[in-house]
Amino acid sequence: MRILGLDTATAATTVAFLDSETGLALERRDDPEPGERPRHTTRALALVAEAMDAAGAGWADIDRIAVGVGPGTFTGLRIGVATAQGLARAREIPLVGVSTLHALALAVAGDADPDGGEDAVAAVIDARRGEVFAAGWRLDDVAAPRARPLFSPRAVPVHQLADALRAQGPRWVAGGDGSVAFRAALERSGARIPKDDSARNRVNAIEHCRLALGLPPEPPEGVRPEYLRLPDAEVSLRAARQP
Repeated sequence: MRILGLDTATAATTVAFLDSETGLALERRDDPEPGERPRHTTRALALVAEAMDAAGAGWADIDRIAVGVGPGTFTGLRIGVATAQGLARAREIPLVGVSTLHALALAVAGDADPDGGEDAVAAVIDARRGEVFAAGWRLDDVAAPRARPLFSPRAVPVHQLADALRAQGPRWVAGGDGSVAFRAALERSGARIPKDDSARNRVNAIEHCRLALGLPPEPPEGVRPEYLRLPDAEVSLRAARQP
């Protein structure tokens, strides 16, 4: 099966192509520098074209499109899901929504050391305001598309995540830009975090493609972003209305 994957839940725009029969897996991505705004709108379709050209694939070769449904930034998710929906409708290609946290956890699992006792993996995305989007899986289960998480995706203050990791019991490896941003707090909980510049800390659409192999397609309109909380603008508006 040949799958095109896309995710814009974080500042990065990542697009990938996976051919499950030949094993070909490639990614094209755009990572803005610190302080720069995400370029999802201008780069998503360009990266789709680059990935397909690199794979030597045309639209008739694509069996499925996988899109990250978050959680993540409100604007980024809206752009990514809408782009994937438009491609799926225009090309009549089945669409699959994939948890961005599950895909990130699958990448982080590649850094785990089971011989050293690490048996669980957490995906942590910086949600700003001192919060993170996070979820965790057992290392043995994370590659299964329908794996049941040890704790479900949630938006929580960092100290609550650290408490949850400590209370769960397993030895954790935690990755993602949220793990990097709040390394000290999470390491105090006993979690190990890959080096700041490790690719394991980045959302990679190749993992979306791998999970999509075992997930059922949905009608394009049925694939919806998983926001988990209100957008910043709405939070600010509600705060301004408080007496």
